[in-house]
Amino acid sequence: MPLLELARLNAGYGPRRVLHELGLSVDEGEIVAVLGANGAGKTTTLRAISGTIQRSGDIRFNGQSLLQYGAAQAAKLGIAHVPEGRGTMGQLTVLENLQLGAYVRKDRFVGADVERVFEYFPILRERHKQFAGTLSGGEQQMLSIGRALMARPKLMLLDEPSLGLAPLVAQSIFSIIESINRDMATAVLLVEQNAVAALDISHRAYVLEAGTVAVSGSSDELKAHDGVRRSYLGY
Repeated sequence: MPLLELARLNAGYGPRRVLHELGLSVDEGEIVAVLGANGAGKTTTLRAISGTIQRSGDIRFNGQSLLQYGAAQAAKLGIAHVPEGRGTMGQLTVLENLQLGAYVRKDRFVGADVERVFEYFPILRERHKQFAGTLSGGEQQMLSIGRALMARPKLMLLDEPSLGLAPLVAQSIFSIIESINRDMATAVLLVEQNAVAALDISHRAYVLEAGTVAVSGSSDELKAHDGVRRSYLGY
């Protein structure tokens, strides 16, 4: 049974429907990439999963329907959503942001988890007393991912983690996502415009067009797909 399974998913904003009978899945411990042009429905897919927009159809997480739940309950079940634009609390310090990430947990013994985040992102240890709003874009992205990890999620929804970052910083972020997946067996659903990097670290991928799945398969299969290569990989 997949960890996450979407079937016949419709979602949108008010009267405007963006997703049309969408279906995809993520297995435990898997990285799955979602590719597509702007407006294809990638971000809407993540919002539908986390319960922040109108949706219908079937969304199952660990075999349990999510349709009756909002974002807070989805987080308690083990889904961490890192939205585009990072969304850190700029008026709080790095450490306070990390501690805030553990709010869904019943226990409050989070010191070991903070240390784990600092191991993945050593620069955050150096900046732990600094206000998040003063961090660079790359550091804020690291903090957003680190804050999500504090909840010990089974599934992370990552929306454009490389957006606006210098290539070397983005490369570092992708490498750390791979490490988190490998070390903690955390499943990842990754929305990313950098299709080359996304396919390099993912196990499988879906290409969305106009709110539905146009192509899907293993990442290696999509790298070899003529249409995907021409439209998204540049060769």
